Amino acid sequence: MLNTLIRTLPGGRRVVALNPGKRVLFLTKDTNLVRRQLAGELNLRMKDVRAEDLLDDINTDVMTPAWVCFRHRPEDIALDAYAGLLDAAGQRVFGTRALLDGNFEVIVSGQRKGTGSSRETAAQCEKWSGIGLAVAHSFAPIHARNNINLGQLMGSYEQLARLQAGEAIPLEEFTAHFDPVTRAILESGGLFPFSEQVKKGVIKVPAPSTMPQPLTMAEKILRTKLVNGDPKHTSVQPGDCLLVKVDGGYSHEFTTAQVHDFLIREYGPNYRVQNPSKFAVFEDHLYYADGVKRMVPFLPQIQTLRDLQREFQRHTGVRDYSVKNGVSPGICHQVAREQFVDPGDFIQATDSHTCMGGGSNALTWGVGATEYAGLVYAGFTFVIVPESIRFELTGALRPGVTAKDVILFILREYATKELTLDRVMEFGGPGLATLDMDERATLTNMATECAAKSGVCEGDERTAQWIAKRRATSPESVAAKFVAPDRGARYHGGVHTIDLGSIEPMVATPGDPTYGVEIATLKDVKIDIAYAGSCTAGKETDVDFYAQVLREALAAGKRVATGVRMIIQFGSESVQRYARERGYLDVFAQAGVEVINPGCGACIGCGPGVSDTKEQVTVSAINRNFTGRSGPGQLYLASPTTVAASAVAGRIVAYREGMFVER
Repeated sequence: MLNTLIRTLPGGRRVVALNPGKRVLFLTKDTNLVRRQLAGELNLRMKDVRAEDLLDDINTDVMTPAWVCFRHRPEDIALDAYAGLLDAAGQRVFGTRALLDGNFEVIVSGQRKGTGSSRETAAQCEKWSGIGLAVAHSFAPIHARNNINLGQLMGSYEQLARLQAGEAIPLEEFTAHFDPVTRAILESGGLFPFSEQVKKGVIKVPAPSTMPQPLTMAEKILRTKLVNGDPKHTSVQPGDCLLVKVDGGYSHEFTTAQVHDFLIREYGPNYRVQNPSKFAVFEDHLYYADGVKRMVPFLPQIQTLRDLQREFQRHTGVRDYSVKNGVSPGICHQVAREQFVDPGDFIQATDSHTCMGGGSNALTWGVGATEYAGLVYAGFTFVIVPESIRFELTGALRPGVTAKDVILFILREYATKELTLDRVMEFGGPGLATLDMDERATLTNMATECAAKSGVCEGDERTAQWIAKRRATSPESVAAKFVAPDRGARYHGGVHTIDLGSIEPMVATPGDPTYGVEIATLKDVKIDIAYAGSCTAGKETDVDFYAQVLREALAAGKRVATGVRMIIQFGSESVQRYARERGYLDVFAQAGVEVINPGCGACIGCGPGVSDTKEQVTVSAINRNFTGRSGPGQLYLASPTTVAASAVAGRIVAYREGMFVER
């Protein structure tokens, strides 16, 4: 779709100007003002709106909730744009076709627009509703990249004020702050038109010319993957545009249908992908959807997604992690780190929690369907070298405190200040060695909640042993792939020391993962559901935590509290096997826990553990607690130990050794 805001003047100069009769939509914290704009009763101007009155942290679940993503054609997705934006009474602010029929061409919001899932549908719902310009104080990195790949302009409040005053602004003012390639993508109208220009030789991607300098881990990994340059004699720095090889990637049934559809539209039904053995499909996200009552109306659409993924897999020959004999192999991020993410790898996948692989000393992040389609077709991708922020971990966690508490602390203390925004979060220091591989994966998994580009941990003996055990190889061969930062590497986000021993048990209060508080400061919160699972909390160490707490409860004659439903869901078949071999299944059964097979579920509102009413309260070990993501109830995020202890107590409590013994 052409961007109708861009006009070509005589002589070829291109400008951005508002179209007569078109409107600007301001997403304000006052949802009544949003409704009045949608109804055509109110036309606001930038000079009349304060930045602090605009909605911050609009997440992609708000823009396109999961049920909207069951449609794979962008024109159908646009019908229910912003269906997840609810008022104080829990009612939809945007009705069906509200954005599409509102005659808007600009949409305005506050800080960190597009946090959460990497779903490109969030950007598509705006573009296919006629929006040509998104204006915000800042954008989450994956969402911004999706806008770029679709040819969607992003601008500032100052630029909007000028446009509303009748000024035509040169197109380069919206694109000049990007690197030359990103600028070319935007000015070409998106990634696919740009790629065609590269193929024809109209656009060339120059090799980086950065002088040798100390590098961060992310910079080092990207340098080794260079296609447009010599990795041995080239350095890189933030802002450099690179053409890089991708070591592997994956999609799942929520996203593969779009990838397949886009490739057919762009390259025809006989398209082929490069290196199919390096890529995979997973059937994990909608595994339990058939058993969820509120999913029943969408089951035909869900089955279409499954069918199209299987068609894509047969067509391309990529690795197949589909449901077999009624059981999913597990959640893509967990299975990927178990089976094929190695130190020094550069991995791309169509899910924001792809960054979980960074716990294995790899560089991994999520991309949208357009970008993924492009890279599987070409075998390489375009990357802008990101800035980094380093967390130097010291000390050791106290009993009952976990990596989940650490990342909730980082979210509150660093992400809210935008220090992590669009940066790679690098973890190192002596404290890292005290965390096992599963705990490190928790840190990097939730880098995306920090609106970071990714997270990556330094490699050590623990890394080598863990990976070697799962690859039938030697620790020495794994260690040979380690990537470490250079002394003197520059961290644009700074170097921050965190004493692990100072971290307190935490929860994120309902609405957003950044709303973290120490449990000790929390008022009495009774719970109805305790959910223990997801890619974040369905790993071996996580089930160790659940078993430890529940064994202590059983020894004290206690079990899951009356009126509380506790569900444990494994991240993979391997983790389920681990739990069985250690006798944990008996412990869980005796404690009154419901144990379910590997896969995604309540985390995305598609499985056991989803709340049924807005009055229900859930304490969950998942990574996101956006409104409506896991049912209509109130959702608190917490660590595995807190979830298990709270299930027994019937209210949110921090775990401490001996807590179940009567005193």
